[in-house]
Amino acid sequence: MSAPQAAAFGVGPLSRAAALIHTLVTVEALLLAAAAPGLAGLLLLGPDASNLPLAAVCLLPLGPALSAAVYALHHRDRDLADLHPARTYWRGWRLNAVPALRLWAPLLGWLTVIAFTLTHFSATGLPGWWAVLLAVIGLASLLWGAHALVLTSLFAFRARDTARLAAYFLLRHGRATLGAASLLVLSAAMTALLTEALPALLAAPLLMSLLHSSRPVIAETQEDFTA
Repeated sequence: MSAPQAAAFGVGPLSRAAALIHTLVTVEALLLAAAAPGLAGLLLLGPDASNLPLAAVCLLPLGPALSAAVYALHHRDRDLADLHPARTYWRGWRLNAVPALRLWAPLLGWLTVIAFTLTHFSATGLPGWWAVLLAVIGLASLLWGAHALVLTSLFAFRARDTARLAAYFLLRHGRATLGAASLLVLSAAMTALLTEALPALLAAPLLMSLLHSSRPVIAETQEDFTA
């Protein structure tokens, strides 16, 4: 094989596609492995509203797992001859596990309160429009969480600064927020129409789509909020 041909190995379109597929499969497997303790606990819980607090506890490992996946996908290698997605994933987990939990745990607690209130709404005695308001607040919280996930995975801000930036970008970049909302709707539809396991099995492609829609957020953060 000639030198130019050897140098070209791993950089063609088919090689880049293979590298992407390899990265997605590896990141998906590692994400599920990192979140496995909590996901296993969820399987043992019955579909009862009283189990919502326990479900939130089971979902705690998912935050660092998702953050590491976002980190690995953002820093992925595009050369088939130089792929290290597993190494990149675990580097992201080590860097982001604690920062992610600082935002993920309060978000889970807040969403649990909203979900518990909605599932027991008849006992609250509140007017019906309160349920709509709580649902809107829950959706806004999830969209804030999507921005916070990207920011805390890719940047080393303090938790309170990440929280403020995530809130700022909700309206600042409406297309990015709309992209996150479409992924939430897609995940909800897959859960309702097929199985709740499907979004977990497709987490890596969904996170890749989130990164793609969040490009304006990432670019502005790099330009205006980092040294």
